[in-house]
Amino acid sequence: MMATITAAMVKDLRESTGAGMMDCKAALTEAAGDMQAAQDWLRKKGLSKAAKKAGRVAAEGLIGALTQGTKGVVVEVNSETDFVARNDQFQGLVKMVAQVALEVGADVEKIKAAKVGDVTVEAAINDAIATIGENMTLRRAASLEVGKGVVSSYVHNAVTEGAGKMGVIVALESAGKTDELAVLGRQLAMHVAAANPQAIDPAGLDPDVVRREKDVLADKYRQQGKPENVIEKIVESGLKTFYKEVCLLEQAFIHDSGKSVAQAVKEAEGKVGGPVKIAGFVRYALGEGIEKQESDFAAEVAAASGKK
Repeated sequence: MMATITAAMVKDLRESTGAGMMDCKAALTEAAGDMQAAQDWLRKKGLSKAAKKAGRVAAEGLIGALTQGTKGVVVEVNSETDFVARNDQFQGLVKMVAQVALEVGADVEKIKAAKVGDVTVEAAINDAIATIGENMTLRRAASLEVGKGVVSSYVHNAVTEGAGKMGVIVALESAGKTDELAVLGRQLAMHVAAANPQAIDPAGLDPDVVRREKDVLADKYRQQGKPENVIEKIVESGLKTFYKEVCLLEQAFIHDSGKSVAQAVKEAEGKVGGPVKIAGFVRYALGEGIEKQESDFAAEVAAASGKK
């Protein structure tokens, strides 16, 4: 049976790859409607402009980021319209959620159950929904903590202090000077916002992502008729290029592109007065991955009801 290729599917694929309309249609037909396989098909043909799709924003609201010494949190609170994100009460709500997350940790249910004064966070959200007249949800939260060092934050497109369309926290482990670490931490948080790394180093990448990258590269050169032993070498060097794109330490530092992030951190150690290790980072962009989860959800429901 032929998979039905809808205009919406073609539009999604165009937006995620930058490839032309007819190519997207051909890719989806070839891949029997499987979006990821279609993206790979376009990449193998060299037609895809953007393999790394930033999640498209399907929801409004704000990302809140808050740090305190060796701890930091980032939270996402969604609303239905951008109009609400500019509302003082909603902004106050996001800041309150971040403050609570700093105290109780990143578990969404724990945050909702926590009390601020004599009401729970969940009750405060429901109260805001009733007053503002729009649905709101605390979608997710993440936290980082180090024994010694700092956690720094950066909010992009901030509408109020500590809340905007994107929030990043970066944890630095070091026994060195806190003020110098904080300067470096903020620069690194800005770098993460701009460069969107997937992991600190190659070891931190999802093995599936690496495998997929290898397959795409190998197939591309196989189609060009290159022999297997040559392909292996090209794939290895292709992976090195890939790591420079997606691993934080190997990326070109946005504040000085002549250096890698690893080199920039090493150079900063002089000012800090001791070794510095990037212990972790979290980058939240508003609404990213929301649609993706919905489509997976449909598949889960179908699977549960015994349909394929």
